[in-house]
This record gives sequence, C-alpha cells and structure tokens, in this order.
Amino acid sequence: MWSYEKRLQYPVKISRPDPKAAMVILTQFGGPDGELAASQRYLSQRYTMPYREVAGLLTDIGTEELAHMEIICAIVHQLTKNLSPEDLVASGFDKYYVDHTLGLWPQSAGGAPFSATVFQSKGDPITDLFEDMAADGTIV
Repeated sequence: MWSYEKRLQYPVKISRPDPKAAMVILTQFGGPDGELAASQRYLSQRYTMPYREVAGLLTDIGTEELAHMEIICAIVHQLTKNLSPEDLVASGFDKYYVDHTLGLWPQSAGGAPFSATVFQSKGDPITDLFEDMAADGTIV
C-alpha cells in the first residue's frame, strides 16, 4: 500500500516537560479537527469520489494526516515524559493521568473522547469537499 519509514519526517526534540502545553496539543490528536479525524475523513470519503484523481488525492492527504498524528503523539509524549506527581497536579494533567497514565489516547482539549461523529462522509463530492475545507479551516 505504501512505504513506512520508521522515523519522523520532522523529528521532535523537546528538552523539558510541559504538561499544560501537552493538554492543549492533545486535541490535535483526538479533537474534532485533529489528525485522527482528518485521516478518517479523507480516507472514508475517497471511496465515493467519482473522479479518480481526486480519490487519489484524498488517499494521499489521509495518509499524510496519519503521519501528522505520529508527530503530534511524539510531541505530547515528550512534553509529559518524566513528570513528578507535583507537576501532574499543578498542571491539571492529573485527571488525564488517572485514566491513561502517560499513554496517548485521543481526546479533545476539553477531555471529550474521539468520536467518529466529528467528521462526515456523505458520498456527495461537493458536500464532502466542503466539509474537508471547513475542518481544515480553509476559507471557501
């Protein structure tokens, strides 16, 4: 299907933990307009796209979004590595930690778990492409 290189295209090198930043960035993993939703949005919509070139483009974008998800997860992992119990409580990251420790779990910044309800795949090319642009913040 595709070639996976076991390295990040853009290496992440964070030198000090910052759990408050991690909570904000975590929404880019599992929030309504995060990378997980984006990858599923494009990869689901490609099947009913009547134009082969556009279907191929949706596949390319969807797999690229998976790569973005990997980068976001590396950022959150590095921002939360080696936290003390005091750091967890002071930052508010303790609530996430209770359920997931330092494991990566898709949720929004407000704590809502990822849900497929945050993206659409209607089968109508115009509707789907407008939904894609809205989720990516593109002005139509």
